[in-house]
Amino acid sequence: MTEPASFAVDPSDLPKLRAVLSKLADAGYTESSVRERLGLEDLTDLQWRSLPMYRSERLASRDPLALAIDLFLLQGTLPTNELDRLFTPSERDVLFRTGLLAINKDTNDATNLARVRASLFPVGDRLIFSDHAWPELPHPGYATVPRDHVMAIGSDSRRLARCTTRRPFRAALDLCTGSGIHALLASHHASQVLAVDINPRAARCTRFNALASGTTNLEVVLADLYDPVRGQRFDLITANPPFVPSPLDALRFRDGGRTGEDIQKRIVAGLPHHLAPDGIAQMVTELGERDGEPLVHRLREWLGGAPMDIYLLRLGEHTAAQYASAHAKGDNYQAVLDSTAEWATNLREQGYQRIVSLVISFQWSDASCCGPWERVDQSPSPHRAAAAEIDSAFLAERLTRRPDWERVLKPSRLRRAGPIALFDARVLGGDVRAVAKATLMGQALTIEHQIDPVEREMLGRFDGDASIPVSDIVAMFRDLAVDEPTVLAAARSLLRRGLLRSDGQKCMYR
Repeated sequence: MTEPASFAVDPSDLPKLRAVLSKLADAGYTESSVRERLGLEDLTDLQWRSLPMYRSERLASRDPLALAIDLFLLQGTLPTNELDRLFTPSERDVLFRTGLLAINKDTNDATNLARVRASLFPVGDRLIFSDHAWPELPHPGYATVPRDHVMAIGSDSRRLARCTTRRPFRAALDLCTGSGIHALLASHHASQVLAVDINPRAARCTRFNALASGTTNLEVVLADLYDPVRGQRFDLITANPPFVPSPLDALRFRDGGRTGEDIQKRIVAGLPHHLAPDGIAQMVTELGERDGEPLVHRLREWLGGAPMDIYLLRLGEHTAAQYASAHAKGDNYQAVLDSTAEWATNLREQGYQRIVSLVISFQWSDASCCGPWERVDQSPSPHRAAAAEIDSAFLAERLTRRPDWERVLKPSRLRRAGPIALFDARVLGGDVRAVAKATLMGQALTIEHQIDPVEREMLGRFDGDASIPVSDIVAMFRDLAVDEPTVLAAARSLLRRGLLRSDGQKCMYR
């Protein structure tokens, strides 16, 4: 029998398909349960080389959750007697008709084995179909990955999902939508969502996910970036574009030209024409970094002078050598060496010393408050929602950059924003000097801030959740011969970095 095309669905099959997804969720197939079952801190820690250990150590008890994980996430095969414990015959039939399930004969015996032709990724309590994360595994796999392969729900997808602002929005636009993960997530807090992709298979996958989840406020368009939305503006724009600086043009979802910038440059350049006045645009990407050239300079150039505030969140980096080695492919040792050299040569030609993983957020500047600004923070990738912290960073910048910040700050009361981890050290060398760093605990983003002696002393003056008038803080430092402007500047700096907050902070943002 010919296998149906994957991500194909007849309207009459939708109730049964939705029942299958509900059944998997009831079995515990959610992000938190799957992570715990596999013994992972985060699903992004999943390693395909460890599949035998996952199966023998974590999935040995073949309950429905173990079967679902093995089949839909680890790309395993199930004998039909195990498949029958997971799905009824009618449920199995609908998975076959939608192109998601295949039954093959084992070549060594007469056993029928079930496999899936697309993975089902748990994202929070939602389930999203996409192509496999490891398409080159011996099973089910391909000799080569098709160019129209739809990107799996991996670390980049989860980074953007966790950093995206989740306020109510009128209209959202998701570019390079792939499986539709970000459009689907936006559909829960935006009235209307438009998902755009140039890859027909990706558009079909997104439509399939929308139908399977019962989402009715999401439209999918097969098009090139902003082409279908000329003259329209959106409150939320998200993008997970092809960004890999590749010497090849092998994977449409991955390769962004030899610089890696072919697509993302066009996305940033279009923001001034499509981002609503009070909106936010957020993009997950990688950028090649050259010594002596701040990445924000490139973004400013792409924006064409548009007055936008830019928040760069650095989530990791790789040297050019590491990056080339990670992307090299080959069937034998010499082929891998040649591939590594090809990737390394391209990165060297671009002048890239390292490749930086980023989530970049853009908002229109408040002209009445301050001019366009940029902020750069560094943190490990978040394992939970970090949108509130990104929103707070924008608010803190606007508060502390307003021309009358001293007038607003002086009558206020300050308190610690929460528990703070302090690290004090002495750097020994020609000059012995003290170094202090502070991290606000309990946050999704673990940002380490270097603080000066006055800031360190100020943080130490706060006890628990008690607030202190700024005038009293100024008086405390008189005994240390620290003048008022220096104390206010330290308070401003700590407010900006979220280590302190003002009792009247919401009013101060107005």
